[in-house]
Amino acid sequence: MNVPKDLKYTKDHEWARIEGTSVTVGITDYAQDKLGDVVFIEIQDGDTRLKQGEKFGTVESVKSVSDLFTPLSGKITEVNKDLIDHPEFVNKDPYGKAWMIKLAADNIQNEPAGLMDADAYEKYCKEAG
Repeated sequence: MNVPKDLKYTKDHEWARIEGTSVTVGITDYAQDKLGDVVFIEIQDGDTRLKQGEKFGTVESVKSVSDLFTPLSGKITEVNKDLIDHPEFVNKDPYGKAWMIKLAADNIQNEPAGLMDADAYEKYCKEAG
């Protein structure tokens, strides 16, 4: 299981790369492994405002359909259009080509404190099985 140290993580298995008030979001290596082969992704349009924990899309695999939740509140500034055409990127490169959305975060001072660092996320996944 690949868990980059420079990211923050949610209990729903999203990752967040925080750079100032810009946040790039995707799903973790653990999540893509549990999902199996990803075949379809649906993501809300840009300019959508979301609160932390709100659904921003769905990912469909050969095994199941899962909701995607935003790790931080903010406005979607960019959607990875390549991912819509190539959902397999989620399985091949979950922390690179498979980023899903970019957000302009609303509460960058407080909300990240509720996310897990890499060590806590690894422990969380091991406990989940």
